[in-house]
Amino acid sequence: MQDTRTLSQDLLAWYDRHARVMAWRVSPQDRAAGLRPDPYRVWLSEVMLQQTTVAAVKDYFHRFTARWPTVTALAAAEDAQVMGEWAGLGYYARARNLLKCARAVVTDHGGQFPTDRERLLTLPGIGPYTASAIAAIAFDEPATVVDGNVERVMSRLFLVETPLPAAKPELTALAASLTPSQRPGDYAQAVMDLGATICTPRSPACGLCPWSQACMARAAGVQADLPRKSPKPEKPTRRGTLWLGHRDGAMLLERRPEKGLLGGMLGFPGDGWDGGGGPAPGDGDWRDIGEVRHTFTHFHLILTVRTARIDSPTTRGDWVARAAFRPADLPTVMRKAWDLARAHLD
Repeated sequence: MQDTRTLSQDLLAWYDRHARVMAWRVSPQDRAAGLRPDPYRVWLSEVMLQQTTVAAVKDYFHRFTARWPTVTALAAAEDAQVMGEWAGLGYYARARNLLKCARAVVTDHGGQFPTDRERLLTLPGIGPYTASAIAAIAFDEPATVVDGNVERVMSRLFLVETPLPAAKPELTALAASLTPSQRPGDYAQAVMDLGATICTPRSPACGLCPWSQACMARAAGVQADLPRKSPKPEKPTRRGTLWLGHRDGAMLLERRPEKGLLGGMLGFPGDGWDGGGGPAPGDGDWRDIGEVRHTFTHFHLILTVRTARIDSPTTRGDWVARAAFRPADLPTVMRKAWDLARAHLD
């Protein structure tokens, strides 16, 4: 195994030639020329990328930064507008925390992100990984950034056979041992790029890897088997109903509670599959038109979709005129129900 300084230098040399081009990233060449990353764009991209792929995030990032180019602009946005733009990215608590964080930066820090990891951790929605990523990438603090790509690289480089998640502390310590004091931001992005493009989960391209000679898993011929993972428990399946009420072109919608699943999002009334809801929101000739299926982090969901014209007073929700109704503002599971019901409502 080469010494850690040599390994870091080898990876940075590889990154200088092969860095991925991303809308939120300052290239190593531009960075060397003195261009500094925008902390707002770094933070926004890192929040969006949690549990999501680069390909899925790209268009959302462009739309967000075109509509709200600064943290001050985002802090002044209406909650419903931000939640609407977020629809489809999932994990809606992130969108709520996005607004809370932007407003805290403006209110408590004069519109400037704190420049060190410890103070970044005091902001809403910023955990250890995100704080380290912003500190390293935006401010060149030698913070250790560990995501799934980094865990995979470290487990192979150092032949760590302890299964995840139990191996996380060891992998974090190993990643910290390689984090250089010079160019830590570029290094953080380099090791994530290595995992995303070379040291991939299946069929890693070891012949192209700058760490191939030092990789202990490759020497043992087990690189494709690492990292090991403890078996995941099988996800349970929940069932429920969505009530799609309509009247003279208007749709019955309700804003979900701020806390909980799909918190703060606009949706159709449901019957308790999420721990809330209740019976049909009004009297009508309710008809089953089919089912929609969706998978959340911890469970599978099967929803029966029912539609009816409601002429009597409703017990919940608000009427939204069809002209003002934007299906794109709905979370994905609600859009699936709308797509199913649309032919029955037109």
